This record gives sequence, structure tokens and C-alpha cells, in this order.
Amino acid sequence: MSIRFDTPDRDHPRAVLDAEGVRDAYRRWAGVYDLVFGGVSAHGRRRAVEEVNRLPGSRVLEVGVGTGLALPRYRPEKRVIGIDLSREMLEKAAERVRTERLSHVVGLCEMDAERMAFADGSFDIAVAMFTASVVPNARTLFAEMSRVVRPSGHLLFVNHFAAESGVRWWVERSMAPLARLLGWHPDFALSDLLDPQQVRVEAMEPCQPAGLFTLVRVRNQGALLAAAA
Repeated sequence: MSIRFDTPDRDHPRAVLDAEGVRDAYRRWAGVYDLVFGGVSAHGRRRAVEEVNRLPGSRVLEVGVGTGLALPRYRPEKRVIGIDLSREMLEKAAERVRTERLSHVVGLCEMDAERMAFADGSFDIAVAMFTASVVPNARTLFAEMSRVVRPSGHLLFVNHFAAESGVRWWVERSMAPLARLLGWHPDFALSDLLDPQQVRVEAMEPCQPAGLFTLVRVRNQGALLAAAA
């Protein structure tokens, strides 16, 4: 499949991700993901699950569960369903659930996060760790998470968001055309995920290492945002 580019609100080319490209990328990453990314992402995952554990409600959706690195950290009373587009990553997660006897994990599903099969309001909390910059359309992801979480529930995201200046800004925009090969958008911005004019972010917290990732928490406004997406 040929690589397409989008340029809205940007002055540099950016490769467009699609479901096929994401599957291909994470088929390559599945065998080494924990080794390559497990350490650098550990603090962000830990903080996200700490937030989930302290929030009210037991029905939890982990979007982009990957190899299940975060699954052992949920409290036993949480009932967690994880979804991912990559079958290879889900196989690793299922192996982790079996090996560590994670009885609070009640389901692992191969599913497109932009077209979930769950009914409206199925969950109290949805959390996406290092997923928003991976999906083809992050605004659609946000709308779907809003749909499947009950009104006044919570949406949480841990993600890398692009720098606004400096050396890191230059590196991220230089890497933007490689998004389909990498499997994520290096130049991903918070505005790619949500409309700051419509969505009130309750909390933003930089995460280690060196604030490279950010934890974002949003109180769900439900169908209003889904209709506006």
C-alpha cells in the first residue's frame, strides 16, 4: 500500500496511518516490544494504573493493551477488558494473564479502537497508554472512548506529545513522514486527540523519563463529544 500524507495545521509532510499499517508495525514489534519499550514506558504505565485504581467504578477498558505490561498493576476489584488491533500483541498479553493468574482480567479482544463492539456506557473508566498516537484517527478514538464510558466516568491517556520548539521539535517533525514504518506519529499533538475548545482536561502530569510522556485525565461528557467528532 502506498504511503499518503496529510498536512492540516502543519508545515511538514506527515504519513497517514491506517489499520493495515498499524497491524504490520506491531506484528514486527510484538516479539521485542517489552524489551525495547517496557523500561522507558514503565513510569507512565504505573501512573496511569494508579489513577485508574483510585477512581470510582470497577468496569475498566484498556485500549491498546498490547502485550499486557500494565495488567498486573490493577487492583483485584477492578474488572479489566483489554483490546488491541494486533493479534500478535494480544497473544503475548494472554500468556501474561495465564502465567501471572490475573483473575481481574476478564477479557482480551482483537478489536479496532475506532470501531468498538461495546454498547454505550459499558465502562466506568477507559485508559489508553501509548495508543493515541498509534491509531489512524485519534479524534475518532476519543469519541469512541467517550461513547463506551458512562457519562461522568473517566478517560485517561498516557502519551508522547510533540514539543513546541527546540531540538526535540526538529527531530519529531523530521520523523513525521516515517509514521507508517514506525507505527506511531512522532509529531503527535494534544489537539490531534481532542478539541481543547470543547473538552475540559481535568489533569495533566508529566511522566518520566524527563517528561517525555504526559498523563491526561478527562471527565467524560458522553454523547455530546461523540456527536461532535
